[in-house]
Amino acid sequence: MKAYIFPGQGAQFTGMGKELYEQSDLAQELFERANAILGFRITDIMFEGTADQLKETRVTQPAVFLHSVIMAKTMNESFKPNMVAGHSLGEFSALVAAGGLSFEEGLRLVSTRALAMQKACEIKPSTMAAVLGLDDHIVEEICATTDGIVVPANYNCPGQLVISGETVAVEMACQAMRVAGAKRALVLPVGGAFHSPLMEPAREELAAAIEKADFAKPICAIYQNVTASAVQDPEQIRKNLITQLTAPVKWTQTVRQMIADGATLFTEVGPGNVLQGLVKKIDKEAEVAGAN
Repeated sequence: MKAYIFPGQGAQFTGMGKELYEQSDLAQELFERANAILGFRITDIMFEGTADQLKETRVTQPAVFLHSVIMAKTMNESFKPNMVAGHSLGEFSALVAAGGLSFEEGLRLVSTRALAMQKACEIKPSTMAAVLGLDDHIVEEICATTDGIVVPANYNCPGQLVISGETVAVEMACQAMRVAGAKRALVLPVGGAFHSPLMEPAREELAAAIEKADFAKPICAIYQNVTASAVQDPEQIRKNLITQLTAPVKWTQTVRQMIADGATLFTEVGPGNVLQGLVKKIDKEAEVAGAN
């Protein structure tokens, strides 16, 4: 069975989407539509911008979304998923690619999400850190016993978990992780504490936009970050998308569930190949590929 997976923030690079734009009339039309919806020429930043320009949250999230969704749409008949999933932001790309949201509606929600997350990041000093080489339960225990707000945010693959929270709490947790035997516990260069309770203001803002959006039943099940299980009911999808901002991304659990449900080939659609690497670390027998 074919599983299509969609990357999140961090997969961006200068030149992303340029080849698609130049080689496909449909891609060109969709990129220009996106420029009009966003009110600025995001294509100029995607194709020619600096790494710093691409790192701005208001740019990064729509850019990765557009690259992924437009790639899926230009695959035409070859895009025939039995199941889809996306990592954090990638969940929106997966949903649009699978027909659960329109292109325009998906882009507007992603833009709203990006701006709301940016605002939430500015309220309190916060960050994220990558923890390598510890069992999940040890990371969870250290987070639970550290003063302040710090929580598991991304279960990326066995032995690789990202934590998120108040800057001081994250730094204290990292020290405890090293003492507990972590190979690395490294604060990441990110603007805030994604997938933590500190995203609550952003969750409220995004919820208002999601409640107004038109959701349809996707052509196949989407495995959502919050539940790591197959969902096709539009109302459940809506609720899970809202919860996702303050809840952890259960990527390891998602991939394992997709394999248990029959996934034999994971095709990554969008910039980069990070998710292919994570899938192989979750299950070395899994077959992975990039979209053409």
